[in-house]
Amino acid sequence: MQTRSIVLVAALALSACGNPTNSKAQEGEFAQPTRTAPSDAAGMKSSFAPVVRSAAPAVVNISARSVQRVQADPFFQFFGGGIPQARVAESVGSGVIVRSDGIVVTNNHVIDGAQQIKVVLNDRREFPATVILADERSDIAVLRLENVSDRLPVLAIDDQEEQQVGDLVLAIGNPFGVGQTVTNGIISALNRTETGISDSGSFIQTDAAINPGNSGGALVDMDGDLIGINTAIFSRSGSSAGVGFAVPAAMVKRVVDSALGGAKAVVRPWLGVKGDTVTGDIAGSLGLSRPQGLVVTDVYANGPAARAGLRQGDVITAVDGQEINDQNGLNYRIGSRNPNDQVQVAILRDGRPQTLTARVQTLPGDADPRQGVVIQSGPFAGAQVVALNPALADRLGGDPFATGVIVTGVSGRGYAARAGFRQNDLIVSINGRAIASARDVEAAGAGRGPWEIVVNRGGRQIRGVLR
Repeated sequence: MQTRSIVLVAALALSACGNPTNSKAQEGEFAQPTRTAPSDAAGMKSSFAPVVRSAAPAVVNISARSVQRVQADPFFQFFGGGIPQARVAESVGSGVIVRSDGIVVTNNHVIDGAQQIKVVLNDRREFPATVILADERSDIAVLRLENVSDRLPVLAIDDQEEQQVGDLVLAIGNPFGVGQTVTNGIISALNRTETGISDSGSFIQTDAAINPGNSGGALVDMDGDLIGINTAIFSRSGSSAGVGFAVPAAMVKRVVDSALGGAKAVVRPWLGVKGDTVTGDIAGSLGLSRPQGLVVTDVYANGPAARAGLRQGDVITAVDGQEINDQNGLNYRIGSRNPNDQVQVAILRDGRPQTLTARVQTLPGDADPRQGVVIQSGPFAGAQVVALNPALADRLGGDPFATGVIVTGVSGRGYAARAGFRQNDLIVSINGRAIASARDVEAAGAGRGPWEIVVNRGGRQIRGVLR
């Protein structure tokens, strides 16, 4: 299985991979003398064992196996030989039992593409598992263990978000496939958004050692509750450098509730605003005493924010008492709510604080990318296109405020394919005419060329002329 990584100043190593050949079942617990968990600095001379004894039985090892088709050597293919070969890929990660009948939470990247999933409990029992729901954006997946005949140990999900920087935490997982391992540290930061991991994530940062194989494991507080799922690390070497990130329990619970409610995907509501982070220069121009919040640059017509009274130029400072300082933070706070929930939005308007009540809603429009019209003539002949809407844009990882027509498929025999157009290209204009529907594409492409076309591809605008 392919392990994702992102390079910023240092490499962001997702910690799903391990050495499957060296993977071991988790060790059972041994009898220990009575101890107390540390509650203050002096208590550090004591032990974390009571918390570990409570939490560890609910943390599991996960082995995910997939079969990949590998093309034969081109030399043999040239002579008509070379049959594609099957290659077995396996990754090792961790997970947490959150319901006693066998519901397990892990990272999506641990099980992504797997045809076979095996879960090994702390007491060495093994269970096959199936995926109920996988949410790529939060990197959380929910599994169901098969053939569970008795009640399994669980970790309670603490989604109250009462943690503070400096709180003691434990990370429990299966680093490098060696078996269950416990490390301790503190919460180094909260609400980390500019990590490059997700556009809708707000992560708990910890210095507890997290290494490859820890992905999907538990971040536990001193009450023995699950406060996060360990997901990624910043590291130059690929091993722990003391900068790890966990998906907060509030988002974990949101995905679990969606899975147990029968949903096939996590439906994220939105507020219907976008904005810019308030920098020092922006703060000065707005008369703010310090850089704080998100200045609203656009409000979606008749969306939740518009109905609540938000305007361009307002500065959003908090949602339900949680500080907001960038778009990703706002996306997370709203996305972790349920559709139709009411939220309290704290703003600054003309330098004066106000609180507005908004009812968040699902994004408008049809999110199914399979819909669309196949263009029969012109530069986009053979392309299937559909007018972009906020729900579809969000599903495709784009800007819900974007307008245009999205290419959802390209026939290999059509003019569009020969011209180099690709799936997910956003058609912005043809011959200077803004494009808003499939009919616009057909009308603008009627007759003979040349056609001057503007396309947005992966956030980059491309201009070209076809003849």
